[in-house]
Amino acid sequence: MVSMKKGSSFPSKPKKSHMKSVNNSSDRNKVSGNKMPKKSPTQKKSGQRYASNEKDYIFWCRDCNVPLIEKGCNNCGNEGEKINLSQPADVRFCSPYERSILHDLLLSLFSCDPLGERVILLNKIPGDDKTDEVIVDGLFFGILRFDMHKMDYVFEPSVLGASILQEYTSQKTIVLKKNSRHLNGKKVNYDLVESISPDVRENDIVLVRSGNLSGFGIAYCDAKDASSVDGPVLRVRKIDSQQVSLNVKVATMDDVVTANVVHMRKLGKNAINTIKGIANQKDHKGLPVNVSFSGGKDSLVILDLTISALKNRKVQAFFLNTGIEFPETVEFAHKYCRDNNIELIEKKAVSDFWDNVDAFGPPAKDFRWCCKICKLAPANAAIEECLEEAPTCITVDGKRRYESFSRANISTSEKNPFVPGQLNIFPIKDWKAIEVWLYIHWRKLEYNPLYDLGFERVGCYLCPAALSAEYNRLKDLHPQLHERWESFLMQWAESNGLSEQFIEHGLWRWKELPPKMIKLCEEMGISSSASVSNSSFGVNITSGISPCKAGGYSIEASIHGFSMKRTMDVMNIIGKMVFSEELGLLMLKTDSSTVKIFSSGSLVINSENKDIADSLFKEVSSQLLKAHKCTGCGICLKACPVSAITIKDGSVQINASCVRCGKCTDSCVVLKYAGKLS
Repeated sequence: MVSMKKGSSFPSKPKKSHMKSVNNSSDRNKVSGNKMPKKSPTQKKSGQRYASNEKDYIFWCRDCNVPLIEKGCNNCGNEGEKINLSQPADVRFCSPYERSILHDLLLSLFSCDPLGERVILLNKIPGDDKTDEVIVDGLFFGILRFDMHKMDYVFEPSVLGASILQEYTSQKTIVLKKNSRHLNGKKVNYDLVESISPDVRENDIVLVRSGNLSGFGIAYCDAKDASSVDGPVLRVRKIDSQQVSLNVKVATMDDVVTANVVHMRKLGKNAINTIKGIANQKDHKGLPVNVSFSGGKDSLVILDLTISALKNRKVQAFFLNTGIEFPETVEFAHKYCRDNNIELIEKKAVSDFWDNVDAFGPPAKDFRWCCKICKLAPANAAIEECLEEAPTCITVDGKRRYESFSRANISTSEKNPFVPGQLNIFPIKDWKAIEVWLYIHWRKLEYNPLYDLGFERVGCYLCPAALSAEYNRLKDLHPQLHERWESFLMQWAESNGLSEQFIEHGLWRWKELPPKMIKLCEEMGISSSASVSNSSFGVNITSGISPCKAGGYSIEASIHGFSMKRTMDVMNIIGKMVFSEELGLLMLKTDSSTVKIFSSGSLVINSENKDIADSLFKEVSSQLLKAHKCTGCGICLKACPVSAITIKDGSVQINASCVRCGKCTDSCVVLKYAGKLS
């Protein structure tokens, strides 16, 4: 057991300071000009799925120039101004590496960096890769994103960012003559240009002025050629009359923490009460408590909260070492637990990633065989050891619903559907990333150094879920690790008839390319043939009906040429679905059976008796065939009595309102003529 750090315990509530009267009008077009658009243009163009969260805002204290999680500022006692955020609204602090990227881009683009050491927030928004809104002094300054065409970072100012930049530079600037035309989104010919800075080049992001209007646009030609161009020389992206300036006060991180300390104390106490409330229930009292400690920021906070909550209980940290972790993560996990006298239970993958990659090929976002081999096996080993000592394995976990669409609906506590006997507690499920970081800074916790080096998340260094921007950092930090993986990918691409560009642009990270990546391939002339499996669909039994040690009977089979997405589209007809993207595992439950389908193509059915197992295998095989050979004829639509079926992109989809009457199966042309289908 460990005690809380000296000087970092949950302090008592401070005396209430005098609240000054402020004008907190929501009208963003007044003198302050502090306009924060609710949705960015980038967000509308992407189909990327993030969680949609109700609390899509923070506050900003103009007097102290600090972000606030709640309206009141603990520094000055004033109320902050509400700042609307684009979804998923998981805003965080800009890391030193991201700050250096932004600094270099501003210097190269506009020969100035007015941001200096100001507090900068980044708000993740949908995009082809890493894409963030940049928020400074409570103002939407622009968008920093990793361009998948250039494979490098680019920055685009907002209209407010352009207004700020024009106070500091005359570079990359086009001044237009005053006119009564509506300019937003318009192409402009040279006859409307009053001046153009000589450093403007074709396709540059440029600052635009016209009278009292300011904004930004795209140059269509070099400055030296502008006068001779027959046609538009500029496209104005956005321009308006808002004039804003940066706040004269430059706050520090200590200022931010102090301003939010009351809220952080409340969040911490609520999380501690959640842990206590579940861990101290009659059935759980006295049981050992385990913290899922990955070496990441969320699990770090969870570990600190659990130790604080259960001072007289045995608390240990589970660290699952997949064998492909960043060296920094392994070192940090051990050092943190050692320095804080916390028992660390490290479980390593028995089957090495490199022993299996030749057989499976590169893992993908929709084909995470690596999680089953490198993570699920050691996790099960740790839990089995726990269950040998206690009837329930209590695990405190740092999952947050803001992280992804798949985690949007997690409960405060859940029994693990994949591991009987494990009870998971999620005390910070409603925390934003900024709250996690505020807690870390408030408690002065040492954290994984990778966060300061350009990583928003820390996991396996070759994880397909990582962004290309992060994967590129691997080359800088660990060239030998990068070279080994890159060599394998290049050999794999060559053996599958794919180009080096396919690998260079990170397209190996999908088994079935999403629309945005298919579009990228089309724009760059990259063959995307790897997005479609060349093997024909089939289900083969690898182990006949056999008795299970725990009772009942099982069937094991392998599925060839299958799509997990198409499989999930129809499996509501079998039973209740649970899907773990992280483990690449789809589980179906009926009254007496369990079906597990893995992204690797493995199928396992467990039933009460032979007849049920055999019948269920035939039904699952039929639905798999229907999903993968669907012709989109629509006959099943009319057969369904509850309208639970739709046809989308030529494939059948069965939603959760299915009553499992089987009428769609009886009417399916594919199943009727299955023996004649190639």
